[in-house]
Parts: sequence; C-alpha cells; structure tokens
Amino acid sequence: MYVFENPVLQRELLVNLRMPRGFVLLFLYQALLATVVYFAWPQDSRLDLTENPSDARKLVDMFFLGQYILASMMAPSFAAGTITGEKERKTYEMLLASPLRPAAIVLGKMVASLTHLAVLVFASLPIVMLCLPLGGVSLYEVLAAYLGLIVSVITFGAISVACSSFFKRTSASLVVSYLLILPLAMIGVLTWYWLSDFGSLRLLLTVTVLPVVGLAICIALLANTSSRLLHPPDVGSEGNEVVDLEVEARDAVGLVIQRDQFPDRLFAPGKREDLLEDGANPVYDKEIRSEIFSQGTLMLRLVIQVSMVLAIPLMAVCLYIWSQYAAWYISYVVLFNVLVGPVFSAGSVTSERERETLDLLLTTTITPYQILSGKLIAGLRVSTVLTMFLLWPVLLACLMVSSYWTNLHCVAGYLSIVLLTCLTTATVALFCSVLFQKTATSLMSSYLVIIALFCVPLAVNFFATEFFASHPATEYVEWAGLTSPFAASFAIPLDMELVPSDDPDAKLGNWQMYGAYVAFTAALNLFLLSIMVWLFNARWRVAK
Repeated sequence: MYVFENPVLQRELLVNLRMPRGFVLLFLYQALLATVVYFAWPQDSRLDLTENPSDARKLVDMFFLGQYILASMMAPSFAAGTITGEKERKTYEMLLASPLRPAAIVLGKMVASLTHLAVLVFASLPIVMLCLPLGGVSLYEVLAAYLGLIVSVITFGAISVACSSFFKRTSASLVVSYLLILPLAMIGVLTWYWLSDFGSLRLLLTVTVLPVVGLAICIALLANTSSRLLHPPDVGSEGNEVVDLEVEARDAVGLVIQRDQFPDRLFAPGKREDLLEDGANPVYDKEIRSEIFSQGTLMLRLVIQVSMVLAIPLMAVCLYIWSQYAAWYISYVVLFNVLVGPVFSAGSVTSERERETLDLLLTTTITPYQILSGKLIAGLRVSTVLTMFLLWPVLLACLMVSSYWTNLHCVAGYLSIVLLTCLTTATVALFCSVLFQKTATSLMSSYLVIIALFCVPLAVNFFATEFFASHPATEYVEWAGLTSPFAASFAIPLDMELVPSDDPDAKLGNWQMYGAYVAFTAALNLFLLSIMVWLFNARWRVAK
C-alpha cells in the first residue's frame, strides 16, 4: 500500500516519467555536466598523477558542488506542487476521500516527484568516474558525496511536500520552499568547501551525521503532513476560493498583517469601501487590494518572518562588524527579491486565462498599457516594499558606523541596484505571464530567465578564472556580469580595504561595471514592456 501497491505513486510515476520534458531535462543536465568536465579537464600533453592531485580534487569538488546546487534548485520545482496541484485541479477532496492512508498519499507523492531527480543524479555517475583516474580523490569519497547528495535531495523534497500541504497555490508553496531550502543548501556548500582539506572528517560527517539529521527531518515532516491530510483544515462543503483576511488575522499565529496600519498598508492596502476616483487605473486597484491577497497572507507572513530571521546574523556581520563585506548583505537582499519578486507578477495574466476572464478584460475600454502597467505596478509595489524591509539596517549603519560616512555614494549605488532588481524581476515575471498559459509554468520560466541573467555570468566568470586564468580572453569574461546585480554590487568600490585607494584604474573599472549594469537593466525592462504592449495589441487585442 505504501510503495509497491500505491496507486498514487504508480500514477505519478507514469505521468512524470513519460512527459517529454523529462527526456529534455535529462539531456540538458548531462550536457551541462559533461561540458564542465570537458573544459576543466587538464590540458597537459603528459599528466603526472602524483605531482599535483589538488587540481583533480578541485575539479571533483566543483563538479559535486555544481550538481548539489542544481539538484537543490530543482527539488522544489518537482515536489512543491504535488499537493497544491490537486487543489488547483479540484481533485484534492476526492483524493482525501479515497481509502488510501494519508501517509501513503504523502509518501507516494514525494517518491514520485523525486524519482526523476534521482535519475538525473545517478545518470551523472559515468561522468564523475572519468575524474577518478586524475587522482586526489578516492572512490569512497565519491560514494559518500553521492550519499550526501541523495540525503539532501530527499530532505529538500520532504520540505517542499510539507509546504505544498499548507498552501492552495503552487506559486506560494514554491517560494516558501526555496526560502527554507536555500539557506540549508548554502550551509551544505560552505561546509563541503571548508572541509576540503580534511577529507577523513568530511567523509565521516557525510556518512554518519548527515543521514541521521536528514532522516529525522524527513520523518518529522512526513508525520506532520500526514496528520494534516488526516484532519485537513482547508476543505469543506462551502469550498471558499477567497480567504477572509479578518478571520485569518484573528486566527493567525505569529506575525499578523494589519492592512489599515503602517507599514502593512504600504504593501497590503485594505479593500476599497468607496467609489474609484476618476482617472484611476481599475486594474491596479483590483490587483493591489484584492487579487494578490485573495488566497490569504500565510505565504506573505512566512516570507517576512523567515527573511528577517536570516537577515539578523548577516547584517550584524556584514554591516556592523566587518563593514567591508557590505556587498554580501546587498547580495542577500537581491537574492530575497529574486525569490519573492516573481511570485506577485508571474500569475498576473495567466490567472486571467485560468479563470477564463482574459477575453472579458480585453473587450473593455481599458488600454493594453493600462492593463499591463496596473498589473506590473501592483506586483512591483508588494515585492519592493517587502525588499525594502531588509534595507533599513543599511540606512541605520550609515548613521552608526563611521566608515560609511565617506561612502554614501556607494550606499546610494547599492540602493539603486536593489531597486533595479525589483523592477527587473517583476517585469520578467509579467513577461512570462503574458507568454504562457499556466501560472506554474510562468513562475518556473521566470526563475530560469532570472537565473540565466543574474547567476550564469558569475558561474562562467568563476569557471574561466579558475581553469583558464592565463587565457587572454578571460579578462573579458568578467564583463558578462553586466547583466547581474550580484556582480554590480561587488563592483562598487567601498573604501574599506576592498579596493586599494592608490588604484584609481580599478575603481574606475568597477564603476564602469555598475554603469553597464544600470544601462543594460534599463534597456531590458523597456524592451520587455514594449514587447508586452505590442503582443497585447497585435495578438490578443481585438482590432478596431
């Protein structure tokens, strides 16, 4: 009933493993890993395996860390919609009414969602085996690394399935899953990197401590999710589609959103009780007052609480103790917006399609520009205000830490980077919402585009610097970072021993990178907005 005769598991496996995207994803995953190993392979005509095994260890470590990060990012995309998908398809109550035990449903959903990811992981074994003859790493370390990878993926899958049981939309489940998983993934990456010189200790921790911790987390989450399905609080004969925010605020545990008080009304204004003003945009008013918060504020409250908890140690270390690492805190703020920003815009147009109200909206007298600008500004307002909550420590540091008094122009640059990131994530998400039919597809596409813009250039630059440091083209690869706010943040030359004060050329080059990022981002957002208006006029708008 739990594994071999589990109908949920059998059905999910048949559907997931037969979809064309599975084969495409497997090919792309293998091609990416094979490309990394191919270009990082030692280029010497004669290779002495006993002279410098550290290069081989560095290659294997980078291979596993890259695979670990990819698997961590893909786990929520497979598992975060397992239960919310049933709710969105209106089959959740029928599933609960079946004779299956809740534990069998949860286990079947989780195993089926992670099976394809397990295929990707095991399919990379032949590639890593090619690195073993280089020396520097033993077969036992490789097997231990794969054990740690599998345990981590299962743990991340359990977290995603648990989040899926708490929300009604896949988008909310996905962003909360990422917000919980990314800190754990970063801890795993840093631990593996810091223990690279202590192979025996790393092997021991991977084989003993990590499986025990992962098993304990999985058992606790599966038990909690099963009990939630046994006594589901989100089903009933009334079938409410819209949550009563006043009731939710009264029953909420922890943070409560008060829409009539400051600063909550900045991102969650109350429902309108009077007539709309003349000349106001009705699409914006509907989105910001009703649409975004129609499913309740649980996701919003969790995002605020988790982000604040993670920000406290980071701001203490990066802003007040060692101020020269301020760019790391700005990168955390940017990463927070990357996770949260697309959620409020990726469903702006797809939700109209899913409700079959897009045609009705397009036949009104509201222009395409008003429709798009209203939806964009509404999502941008919420994501920007939430992101600004993490920036008040920066402004406080400008008053308390004297090192910032001579670097106010750099702080202004940091603020501009964060604001441009908010605009970019919201615009890209709205663009994907215009192109695709489903909100889940739009959200995942938004994340992929943003990762390609923000993170891929950094990975390429790191790879080129690490393995092709002497190549003449390596110095130009750095300029690929003009699309990334992370590169722009670290390019701003704080006068705190990050950039030597007697090196004006380096400072000029850093400011040039910042200027290139600002110019590229402004052009990209203007281009995407223009394309969206053109699409609405040419493809969906009825000709006059």
